[in-house]
Amino acid sequence: MKICYFAWVREKVGRSEDVLDVPGHVVTVGDLMQWLKTQGAEYEAAFAQAKVIRAALDRAHVKHDAAIGSAREVAFFPPVTGG
Repeated sequence: MKICYFAWVREKVGRSEDVLDVPGHVVTVGDLMQWLKTQGAEYEAAFAQAKVIRAALDRAHVKHDAAIGSAREVAFFPPVTGG
């Protein structure tokens, strides 16, 4: 699965994307964030404030309880403000 990171999430992870084999017990976007936190200190730092991180599955915005299903891409980004 391709996982993309944007803005400060990317800065904390140290890369813009990963291609990872996600274990079967990871079913939702929230599960994925929890699992990523176990993949190293950089991921733990990036997802420390998981509640504020937004997500998209195959470029469609979703909530953390959304099932990953057969998605090919998951993107994580901080909330965006405009003016």
